[in-house]
Formats: sequence, structure tokens, C-alpha cells
Amino acid sequence: MLKKEGKFTYYDSGGPGETLMLLHGLFGALSNFGGIVNSFGDKYRVVIPILPIYDMPLLKVSVGGLVEHVDEFLDAYSFDKVHILGNSLGGHVALLVTLLRPEKIQTLTLTGSSGLYESAMGNTFPKRGDYDYIKNKTAETFYDPATASKELVDEVYGIVNDRLKVIRILSMAKSAIRHNVSDRLANINCPTLLVWGLQDNVTPSFVGEKFKVLIGDNAELHMLDKCGHAPMMEKPEEFNALLDGFLVRNAVSVS
Repeated sequence: MLKKEGKFTYYDSGGPGETLMLLHGLFGALSNFGGIVNSFGDKYRVVIPILPIYDMPLLKVSVGGLVEHVDEFLDAYSFDKVHILGNSLGGHVALLVTLLRPEKIQTLTLTGSSGLYESAMGNTFPKRGDYDYIKNKTAETFYDPATASKELVDEVYGIVNDRLKVIRILSMAKSAIRHNVSDRLANINCPTLLVWGLQDNVTPSFVGEKFKVLIGDNAELHMLDKCGHAPMMEKPEEFNALLDGFLVRNAVSVS
């Protein structure tokens, strides 16, 4: 289902409605957004650009490099009035794209976003060749460890056993920590939906609360109980209900 055109690889549901662009995290993939695609793909044009974390030149591996990629993607396909949504690192990128190109963004949705504070996988990460360690660390991302399917663990395990990918992951993680956006959040003027897991161990619930305070009246915050770092995966029905209501209230056609 992926399209590859020039420097861009992306998924496009081809739906007839407004554009909903999804940005994945550092270890994210299309599968992370399966619940959103299934619920929204027929009525929205759901687009998921694959962030080139493992493809960009080493010297450009940074949050800024990803922002540049998404910015070019917006222009290459003439996207306008986009509903942009990001999880984890993808939220960080979505924030910066919104600040860079406010005229292109209709709404912003953040869930478990970095940009203020995030807890890395620890100084011992990654342990190459230690499958159980990676399995446990992946499970810690969620409230319910069972959410970390074997397929997901295998994918993460494959990444951390690739030396060049590990170098890029560490560079990107350090860039995210350095690229704190706290002093710029007051400049977010579009409607913003914040959805956080109360048991998020990576970007704890106080981070969602801080985003709400710094963005101000344009933001609404929802906390989901028994939920970790990826609400759209762990609580898909609750997450999709919140997102649906938010998008309807803030549609281009009613703004």
C-alpha cells in the first residue's frame, strides 16, 4: 500500500475528505496507526509519510531534518489545511511543522509527544542481541504488556541489531532532547488536541499537562486510564472517538 515517489515514501488512503496526516515516532511504523486508518481512511484522506530516520545522511539526522522532510512533502503534493497528528517523536515534528507553516495546518493532535521531556530507554540501550531485554523494554511502552506483539518486538529487535540504524536512533534521540520547544508553544494558534496515557512511562502525564498550560486556550487535554505511550494503539476506540469529535468541531468547512 506504500507509494514511493522520488525522496518520499508514504501511505495515502485516498479518502474523499479533508487531509489527516499522521507522523510516527522513533520506532514507529504504519502498524501503529492501523486503528486510525481503519476508522478514518474512508472519510478523510489519511496520509502517512514515512519519516526517513534511517535514510537521511548522518549529518542531517535530527529533528530539524525530519521537519524539513515533512515541509517539503507538504509542498510537493500541495497539501493545504491539514489536520496533522503525531505520536512521540512524530508529535515533536508535527509541532515544529505547525510553527513553521501555520498557514498549512488546520489542527494539531499530539499524543505522547516529545519536545518538553521524554525518558529514553536508558543508558544501557540498546543491547544488541539481547531479545528478552528488547522485549521487556518494548512492553514498557504500554500499560498492557500484551500490546507489544511478537511482530512489534521483532521489528524493534531488528532495528537495534543494525549498527547504522542504532547510530541514527541515538543521534535522533539526542536531537529531540536538545530541541526543547517550551518557549515556542504559546505561538501555536490552531485548535490542538492532546491525548495522553495516564501510565505513560516515556512522556509522563505531567508532560501532557505542561503542553496544555503552555499552548493555552487553543488546547484541550484528555487523559486515558490504563494506557501508556501510544493511546491510539492501546485505547483505539476511546482515542478515535476523541479524534473524531475534535476533527468534526474543527473542520475546514466550518472554520
